[in-house]
Amino acid sequence: MTAAEVTLCFLLRDTHGRQEVLLGLKKTGFGTGKIVGIGGHLEAGESAARAVCREVAEEVHVRVEESDLLSAGTVDFVFPSQPEWDMCTTVFLATRWQGEPAESSEIAPQWHPVRNLPHELMWADASRWLPPMLAGERLAVRVVLHTDNETVAEYVSQSMV
Repeated sequence: MTAAEVTLCFLLRDTHGRQEVLLGLKKTGFGTGKIVGIGGHLEAGESAARAVCREVAEEVHVRVEESDLLSAGTVDFVFPSQPEWDMCTTVFLATRWQGEPAESSEIAPQWHPVRNLPHELMWADASRWLPPMLAGERLAVRVVLHTDNETVAEYVSQSMV
């Protein structure tokens, strides 16, 4: 079985000299109840950039142009006890978009200070790779989860140049 190709996009803004990131409370599907990035699966023939623009529009009702995406790297998730959950994730940042984020049936968006992310409400691995990516580091990350599908068994990160 091959890993699913997925994308994530983190919208960033400055508010009163403080950088904020748009995250969302997952309301349905994989990760329900967790605070997550905005994104999802690639459709047949779709590039990661095109997919993330579509997903952002569907999930939080804003328009991001492919030309405004900044590559942040990749995160490969391995679930040994649930291999059908394995994912190869392409991560993007964006500082430009059109519209105001609004709730959808899947995501309730909320702005969070980059320096005070809600790690206790996120997947356990996010505290390791998300802060450096938001700070501009380009990383290739591999996360292997324990059999509980929650805690991290193995974490490997390499800088992408």
